[in-house]
Amino acid sequence: MKLLVIGGNAAGMSCAARARRNDEHAEITVLERGTDVSYASCGLPYFIGGEIATEEPLRVQTPDSLSRILNITVRTGTEAIAIDPHTRHVTARTAEGLQELSYDALMLAPGASPVLPPIPGLDTERTTVLRTIDDATRIRAHAPAGSTAVVIGGGFIGIEAAEALAANGLDVHIVDMAPHILPPLEPEIAAIAEHELRDRGVTLHTRTTAERLESTPTHAAVHLATGETLSANIVLVAVGVRPDTEFVSAAGIQCERGAIVVDAHGRTSQPGIWAAGDAVQSTDMVTGASHPVALAGPANRAGRLIADDICGLPHPRCIPATLGTAIIRVGAQTLARTGAGRTDLAHAGIPFQAIHIEAANHAGYFPGAKTLRILALMGEDGRLLGAQVAGQAGADTRIDVLAAAIRRGAHLDDLIDDDLAYSPPYGQAKDPINLLGMVGENVRTGQLRLWYAEQLDDMAATHLILDVRSRAEYAQIHLQGSLNIPHTEIRTHLNEIRNAAAGRPIAVTCASGKRSYLAHRILVQNGFDSRSLSGGMNLLQDTLPTHPLLIRPQDRS
Repeated sequence: MKLLVIGGNAAGMSCAARARRNDEHAEITVLERGTDVSYASCGLPYFIGGEIATEEPLRVQTPDSLSRILNITVRTGTEAIAIDPHTRHVTARTAEGLQELSYDALMLAPGASPVLPPIPGLDTERTTVLRTIDDATRIRAHAPAGSTAVVIGGGFIGIEAAEALAANGLDVHIVDMAPHILPPLEPEIAAIAEHELRDRGVTLHTRTTAERLESTPTHAAVHLATGETLSANIVLVAVGVRPDTEFVSAAGIQCERGAIVVDAHGRTSQPGIWAAGDAVQSTDMVTGASHPVALAGPANRAGRLIADDICGLPHPRCIPATLGTAIIRVGAQTLARTGAGRTDLAHAGIPFQAIHIEAANHAGYFPGAKTLRILALMGEDGRLLGAQVAGQAGADTRIDVLAAAIRRGAHLDDLIDDDLAYSPPYGQAKDPINLLGMVGENVRTGQLRLWYAEQLDDMAATHLILDVRSRAEYAQIHLQGSLNIPHTEIRTHLNEIRNAAAGRPIAVTCASGKRSYLAHRILVQNGFDSRSLSGGMNLLQDTLPTHPLLIRPQDRS
């Protein structure tokens, strides 16, 4: 068999390596248009920041090592530009000219190219993207400490690069048209990253765009839609990627919105051609929607499964639907997501309810405990549809447990029974995962009724807002017009609460939701119509930081 692979990174190289393990006698050739093959693109920001000191660790394999270890021929600097599915030939462009290569099986893993928005002046020599080792080397060389960098785009790559540049002593500005950075994350989770970046001196410019760039011998002037102008020594554009599939669609291979359409085994619409990776439509496990997923894990796994199908292994496994599980480090914080988000569920017409908790990553009495903020999205039947986690420690392990739970079709209250490792330095007897399940069960059974930060105006107009934090906490920040009675005093102040409510329902709040739940249970068992603020004041401040009903000490001075 003659296997030709287009694309020498995640999906493509995973397919080539597995195919060799399946078939020692296959002729396997990989075409890669870049200078590097099988390199660690996810490590590029950490190379810019200096945590990875040199380029060499990023080169996981080389053409020589792949030839020696796997007997695979890798041709770098070779760009596939045309496919003839009928004659089973690929035309490739090289420095020496065009070449024709034949195949029995063709694996497409062309990846995606950085999107360059139509901003006048973007072609200045001070502007770059971050996609290859050469890009990272150029950024590192042209971004000395004390200079200024403007990052256009607040997605995962933009934020990782911005953090790396800030750590190197640069004055960093992030520009993004979205209401908050890291749009795949919900605002109450992304807010934690925003706090961390600001604490590290990074300036955020959200809800705006770069309208034009002007280049001078010493800097680039980035003019924003707000009227502000930023002076930068380097401008990094990281607004996203698009599937690199023009030559694919020209060959009559079915694409939708620029991404290759494949079946459950990665087969395209043309016989003998498979595809995987950033350029392929993936199916969302929760919503059923189709869209590209630019993540290394799914790409590597899909490439391996496709090799089994190409090689004719009996009963090859299907490529699974994706959860889009992703994680990012921002300073001392870790933020992660899995499954569907609010917008995904709304577009799919799937009803859901949000559940928030804040809990320590390990036993509170053991030194070093850090708070985790967890958001779960629960379907009407109680099924876990999506989750997001943020915190200084333990977010990585919890998101993996939640991703596995969604994969197995778990309901939120199934998490109560998860038998997780416990020792004071590592967790709690009631792990945050178990606690999330308990809160979910309380909501599903009606033991707990919730209200949300987004409902603040309506609640203030129709409910008595009862703040059950301590008086010292209340003095620091509270909601205008709220009544403060600490949760330990609720039982002795029921008449005061009844009089203040004057027939209105009660909207209870505390810092994170735990004390307000305790107060809520007392109230409902004494005849009150009550509900508790999901996530408490901590989350409300992150969701509505400038709301006029938030009263702080400086507001009264």
